[in-house]
Amino acid sequence: MAQTQPDHAGHAADVYLLFAHEPYYPGPGAQEVNTTLVAAASLLHPRVRQPDGAQIHDRLTLGRHPGEIVPLATLTHELGGGADWPTVGDWERVTTDLLQLVRDGECDALSLGLPEIARALICTGPHSHVRAFDAAADEFIAYGPAERAAVLAEVDMFLACLVAEQEFWPGEGLLAPLCRRV
Repeated sequence: MAQTQPDHAGHAADVYLLFAHEPYYPGPGAQEVNTTLVAAASLLHPRVRQPDGAQIHDRLTLGRHPGEIVPLATLTHELGGGADWPTVGDWERVTTDLLQLVRDGECDALSLGLPEIARALICTGPHSHVRAFDAAADEFIAYGPAERAAVLAEVDMFLACLVAEQEFWPGEGLLAPLCRRV
């Protein structure tokens, strides 16, 4: 099992980034992959745009609990609804780089094909609601924080099964985290 103690500056180890992206099919007959989870340390990979990846890693791990899954939308919420992203980094470029690492097999990932509502819930902030029209019932159904928490709990269940066998590999040649640089 990976290190689970936070370092001196309040940064937790074993934090994971969950982000949605354009769907792709990893192979013939494969299920669509539209959401990916990586170890936060993968943000420190040299093939990820830097210093943006390291700065996002710093924000992602600060004050978290070991093993916590943090959707990119949660970071956006914490960064003033996205207004403060320019002070941290280019999240679009970083997630594009991360996805390429995953597809090239240069880090471990949990590649998911989340259903439409589940994906929408992780793409919104932690207190947001998603409304969907149920044509059969001729009504709108609201999904909110409780349903989002259930999606994250399900992802956590898959993750727990994987890390019980082997910890997530963030890749080779990682840069030092900002909190440990001198």
